[in-house]
Amino acid sequence: MEVIQLMYPHQIHPEEVDGPYSLALGFFDGVHRGHQKVIQAAKEVADRTNTKLAVMTFDPHPSLVLGGRKDPIFYITPLQQKVEILEQLGVDTLFVVRFTSDFAKLSPEKFYELFIKNLNVKHVTAGFDYTFGSRGSGTMDVMQVLCGSSVSVQVVEKLEDGDDKVSSTRIRGLLKEGDMEEVQSLLGRPYQTPGVVVHGDKRGRQIGFPTANIQVPEGTFIPANGVYVVKIRVQDEWYEGMCNIGYKPTFKNPDEKQLTIEVNIFEFENNIYGEEVVVDWYKRIRDEKKFDGVDGLIAQLTADQQQCKAFFLK
Repeated sequence: MEVIQLMYPHQIHPEEVDGPYSLALGFFDGVHRGHQKVIQAAKEVADRTNTKLAVMTFDPHPSLVLGGRKDPIFYITPLQQKVEILEQLGVDTLFVVRFTSDFAKLSPEKFYELFIKNLNVKHVTAGFDYTFGSRGSGTMDVMQVLCGSSVSVQVVEKLEDGDDKVSSTRIRGLLKEGDMEEVQSLLGRPYQTPGVVVHGDKRGRQIGFPTANIQVPEGTFIPANGVYVVKIRVQDEWYEGMCNIGYKPTFKNPDEKQLTIEVNIFEFENNIYGEEVVVDWYKRIRDEKKFDGVDGLIAQLTADQQQCKAFFLK
């Protein structure tokens, strides 16, 4: 997959663009089943018209530039992870548009000229609620008017699961609750977190449950505190394990709020400090607890490990 970074203002030279394209538009945080429906619709047109399948996304999140949001932004799929997922979906070209204050001021007409017409796009697909241009003034009805007969336009209706639509907002809410099974249903795959193995306090090793301490990229959405059934990819091999997210209240002062993500990897003894890993999250099995002593903690961890191993035997 070719990844092309775009800025506004920019000059696009014909030799830089290897279209024509069937283009899916969206921010696509999570690349969930609703997003996949949009991309699949664009792919069907690409296959039928012998054009290339392209996706256009934006970085950073628009709310970081537009303001009006008090909470920090956490991504379901940071950009690099999004790139990897889109490549797996068969996308030929990914346009990553830098979302800046100047870009946010573009009129819908200028957006169409620079990012549709000048990119040799022959077909545009987006979700029913997609907007573009200054203050979101460009709706998909506006897109159809701007494209006229030169570019075909397809609007994909919302995908529902249960009583609500599949959305990034809904998935974030589920992640806050630790409901990884429902998250997996909406994503179409387990929730996944990239990270690097760093040094911890090595207390798990002392009680017979050595853990890999995972440091995740800034801006990564971390699920609710608790103990989880996970798999972890280390050096291109997948291993089963259990993970604790929390503050280790049995050993730490409750006032020292340093969140840790620790994975006990089953049947694994290698030294992997500094390794890049990926964690797949399957199920939250309990809250984080404070124990009166080490013996109680060991008994609980033994039960947790048995439950996690049983999960993968189903």
